[in-house]
Amino acid sequence: MELADWRTLARVIKRSDGVIEVLDARDPLGTRSLRAEGIARAFGKKVIIAINKVDLIPKDVAKRWLDYFDSLGLRAVLVSSLRGYGKGTLKAEMLKVSSGGTSTFSVVGYPKTGKSSVINMFKGYRSASVSKVPGSWGHTKGYTIYRVAKDIYVIDTPGTIPVEGDELESIIRGRSPEELRDPVRPAVLLIERALRYNPNSIAEAYGVLEIDPYKILERIAMRRMWIYKSTHEPNIEEAARTVIRDYHRGKLWFYVPPP
Repeated sequence: MELADWRTLARVIKRSDGVIEVLDARDPLGTRSLRAEGIARAFGKKVIIAINKVDLIPKDVAKRWLDYFDSLGLRAVLVSSLRGYGKGTLKAEMLKVSSGGTSTFSVVGYPKTGKSSVINMFKGYRSASVSKVPGSWGHTKGYTIYRVAKDIYVIDTPGTIPVEGDELESIIRGRSPEELRDPVRPAVLLIERALRYNPNSIAEAYGVLEIDPYKILERIAMRRMWIYKSTHEPNIEEAARTVIRDYHRGKLWFYVPPP
């Protein structure tokens, strides 16, 4: 995975007329970068919050997130890059910032918020690299400027923002599941969060009715016959990687509501 260098990112933002920050609708605050927003403010650049993946949360919750960011004085738009939803609204906000002249917007975001997918939505076809799981093929290797409307351009910034969130977000977004030396701990934290916000999430995803995270991992491993040959114990490490992948892919479903 390629993470952005803050100095390079600052140079890109300085040259832009505005910044589009892409958040994951399932946890907007957990995927929000106050540092990137601070850089934008330092250069006097407007920030537009693009709450992506709104197809994964209820409509009333999405509306409450709009109200929340509005209460902070921030422009926010609901987007589903997968379904092409919100493109027109986002362009309209960009036009407000541009004030009728030629403008460029840098697009920033944590890993797996859908930064490149939002750019692809603008362009109407898949030419910016996209991947569903951190570290797999598709990460952005260098910044490129794309025209998305008359006199409106977006800059696909190099790499993704280094994760500044809590321990869970920093682990599951900062590295691919295959790169994790200990995938069990983040998977346990992820299961605990899933059960907190959606008590049925594990049952819906895996048909497992346990509530203890370690027992859940054992059941997942046993159901898929992931067993160590030497000890005949369930391979909970592989089950843990699967849980993390399933969250990124939307199979493990839950969302964090607005404050």
